[in-house]
Amino acid sequence: MALSEDFLLELKQRNDIESVVSSYVNIKRGGRNPKGLCPFHNEKTPSFTLYPENGSFYCFGCGTGGDVIRFIRLIENLDYIDAVKFLADRSGMQMPQEGYDDSAAKLKRTIYAINRETARFFHTALKSPVGQEAYNYLRSRGLTDRTIVHFGLGYAPDSWSDLCDHLRKKGYTDEQMLVAGVAFKSRNGKVLDRFRARTMFPILDVRGNVIAFGGRRMKEEDSAKYINTADTPVFKKSHNVYALNFAKGHAAKRLILCEGYMDVIALHQAGFENAVAPLGTAFTEEQAMLLSRYTDEVVVTMDADGAGQKATERALTILTKAGIKARVIHIPDGKDPDEFMKKNGREGPTKFSALLEGAANDTEYRLFRAAQGLDLSVDRDRVAYLEKAADILAELTSSVEVDVYAGRIADQCGIAKEALISSVKRKGADYRRKQQARQAKTVTAPVRTDGINPKRPRFARAANAEEGLLAVLMRNPDFVPKVAGAISPQDFITDFNRKVYEELLRRAKDNASFDLTLMGSAFTGEELGRLVHIQAMGQQRENSLEECALCHQIMKEEQLKASLSQVGDDSDEDYIQKMTELAKNKNRGVTEP
Repeated sequence: MALSEDFLLELKQRNDIESVVSSYVNIKRGGRNPKGLCPFHNEKTPSFTLYPENGSFYCFGCGTGGDVIRFIRLIENLDYIDAVKFLADRSGMQMPQEGYDDSAAKLKRTIYAINRETARFFHTALKSPVGQEAYNYLRSRGLTDRTIVHFGLGYAPDSWSDLCDHLRKKGYTDEQMLVAGVAFKSRNGKVLDRFRARTMFPILDVRGNVIAFGGRRMKEEDSAKYINTADTPVFKKSHNVYALNFAKGHAAKRLILCEGYMDVIALHQAGFENAVAPLGTAFTEEQAMLLSRYTDEVVVTMDADGAGQKATERALTILTKAGIKARVIHIPDGKDPDEFMKKNGREGPTKFSALLEGAANDTEYRLFRAAQGLDLSVDRDRVAYLEKAADILAELTSSVEVDVYAGRIADQCGIAKEALISSVKRKGADYRRKQQARQAKTVTAPVRTDGINPKRPRFARAANAEEGLLAVLMRNPDFVPKVAGAISPQDFITDFNRKVYEELLRRAKDNASFDLTLMGSAFTGEELGRLVHIQAMGQQRENSLEECALCHQIMKEEQLKASLSQVGDDSDEDYIQKMTELAKNKNRGVTEP
């Protein structure tokens, strides 16, 4: 069973697409349809479009589209029922008591409950005698009791079954603990604690749900210094960011991207509550897109070792691609934020604020890295640096930027700015030539495929006519009974468009509304996006039965052409009949179906 159509239509009415989307996307009105930068892929020119008249959205860049429920599912990473509940809570509606399958949502709620209870268990253990070593460790790292409580830090006892036994007493099954990722199954089939003898860091999503854990070893013989919960139905580490639940409220000016848990916690304790970190993985595009919902600028402060410098360069590239202004803090003496705060004591926050304000942009950071290990008072090293600097400036597209940096470098190295600019121009021409050559090598004939409507590339004219017909019918559902007798589903060449037409016929017969919000059981999320695209592209067509007839005529012509392509299997009589029918269609006047 599904949620009632009356409930879903009221939910849509109370959650108009523009007000919901505006909470996540900077929407600008410049005509009939508001637009903004798509939150689901990286772009610099707005192609994410809203259609308030039917409560839908579509991105012409990545093809993502749908109704307000699909938007919330994607942006909040929720399943269908949880997205409906999210919107119901937002608009003050009560969910029906029954009539829908929420088994997936129930599983997620169970995992959230297990994680919440597990976090309590770990925190209680930290405050007990068994967790004294871990507590002393956290205090030795400069954390106050208030900070320990704020982040819900805990301790996983050095036991194989303490947590599992505790959760069993709370009524949770072994299978549920395994799915939640707090337990694992041994070779002999026993279900055992996933974390042992580790200081524990609960990981929360932006809504405050405990979704996973990170654990730092307390026993040196343990191989991994840190381990995280594996991916579960509520957690994917490459899609989440540590402490964003706290930092999002302080992200208006910027976010600070650190390397690990302790760096984040130390900065929060020092008053920098906009600090976040990846979750045991290299920084990802998905994490950058998540950050872009809350800020336009990210300051990167990774460790100063080789791995940290590579992580910084990767983060800069990803952030810039996501349209986020990225800068880098260089912490003196190679310290990370945690060590910096401990070393500088009370002066730490003031000094770190100064570092923030002086953070380098991408170009400045690359120039800084180019000079590392070189003595610019030595001619050989100075020449080497100038060559590297010219390579970096050659990639800039702004002549103003080139002039500014060239002047700064020339003063630093004691040379004429014009000499450096001349080198940059030469290298810039080479750089662009090589870029074009690389692009030429990678450019191949595009493979025309369509995962939703596979026949569309082969029968493009027919598909366009089919979609034109569907667009008119979706905007004018009262036309459907009028064309039903003249236009058969068999007149459609492409399978997806035929499916849409059959659904239109079915709903017209049942006197039901053809609204995207009601189509969840008939179409996938990707298919709903295609329906929005069909509606959007059909805006230029006339809302008339004559338009339907014209589209139908093209469909029949294309169907005959497709049939003629198989003439080798036809008799002479069949071939003559097809040719005659095609001629009739071409000479036939446009009439209503």
